[in-house]
Amino acid sequence: MGTRILMTTYTSPEVDEDKAKRALALAFREIQRLEKLMSTWVPDSEISRINDAAGKAAVPVGIETFTVIEKSLWIGKESKGVFDISFDAMHGLWKFDEGVDGTVPKKADIEAKRKLIDYRKITLDKEARTVKLEKEGMRINLGGIAKGYAVDAAAGVLELQGLRGYFVQAGGDLFVRGKKPDGTPFRVGVRDPRGKGPNDLFATIQIENHSFSTAGDYERAWFKDGKRYHHIIDPRTGYPATACRSVTVLAEDAFTADALDDAVFILGPEEGLKLIEAHEGAGAVIVDAKNKVHISKRLEGLVTVHREPTDAP
Repeated sequence: MGTRILMTTYTSPEVDEDKAKRALALAFREIQRLEKLMSTWVPDSEISRINDAAGKAAVPVGIETFTVIEKSLWIGKESKGVFDISFDAMHGLWKFDEGVDGTVPKKADIEAKRKLIDYRKITLDKEARTVKLEKEGMRINLGGIAKGYAVDAAAGVLELQGLRGYFVQAGGDLFVRGKKPDGTPFRVGVRDPRGKGPNDLFATIQIENHSFSTAGDYERAWFKDGKRYHHIIDPRTGYPATACRSVTVLAEDAFTADALDDAVFILGPEEGLKLIEAHEGAGAVIVDAKNKVHISKRLEGLVTVHREPTDAP
């Protein structure tokens, strides 16, 4: 999935160290299994097959892929189209992974590709469990939501193995179960988007049996003529979103948190907080483009802001 996986668990009287290690290995294998189904980096994945058949045919998929695409279309509708898995029509124009060269695409090329971005042109047949992209040249990419699904799946494996105190992290997506052995809750950090690195935090949140997902303009980014360009594309413009520096979403599961964070990032604080408040159990910490921190109502009193985020381009 193009990211780092970190899993940590505590042993218990019921689960010794050997059993915990076996459980972690099973959870990691589950993430690898899902990656083979949903990654565009895997040529014969279900997503790659859907993209190859764009404008031609409906493609049968497994229940996992169908579920993730179905939720992607749901958040697409909820966010008024700013979260759109068909953004991958831009593939090859903006380069933030392979072949990074710091080139800003020509506006005409962006506009031509942007016409292929429309989540409403993705057709699902629940009974046949098929997916079809209606236009030739369309592409989908589940990078903005599948990691959350995989984190939940890995957590489910650990749960089935009897573990009750652990966390699973895939990039910016994290699920925390239970408490520490001494009974204290876990605290997770909110990264300073202009700080010195992933361990440079400006706030912390107490968390138990919840997920925590972050979208930021500091990952997979580069500068051109003093302007920052990053991988979170606003489908309304075809350019990287500019309303926020980072968005951290708290939700009951990683799948939902991952679905919401990119949408809020693109919408910006005003519309993004409306989206968060409309979903029970969700909360958000937003650092907007002007470095102002916004905290949703459900997280008031739960977030400790230790200092202002660093202000820089």
